[in-house]
Amino acid sequence: MREQIMKILLKAFRNGLGALIALISRLIPVKKVRRSTQEQELADAKAKNIVLYQFFACPFCIMSRRVIRGLNIKIVTRDAQTRGGQYREELLKEAGKVQVPCLKITENGKVTWMYESAVIKAYLEKEFG
Repeated sequence: MREQIMKILLKAFRNGLGALIALISRLIPVKKVRRSTQEQELADAKAKNIVLYQFFACPFCIMSRRVIRGLNIKIVTRDAQTRGGQYREELLKEAGKVQVPCLKITENGKVTWMYESAVIKAYLEKEFG
């Protein structure tokens, strides 16, 4: 019983801290890449083939979302946190595991699943930086 209470308290603390980090992240401005209208349209078209699977309060997901905001690209985000939720099940079924952040990149009918925030950041900066 005591062990269960400790797990619940730890989970509540972790979720609260994650939410606080997410809030602070939204309040701290990100310097955005500026592009010409034509360049922005090309970046937006390319970004349509990318989806970020993430948890709202995950620090690595927050970092990935900040990179996306800074690069001024529109990437769809999917919350994979809810057990039994559509996007969590999709991530498990299609990618083989539930690990976030995870970038789903579709190019020429081929799907690539990219994990690890540092790898995601490097990829996005190379493609959109």
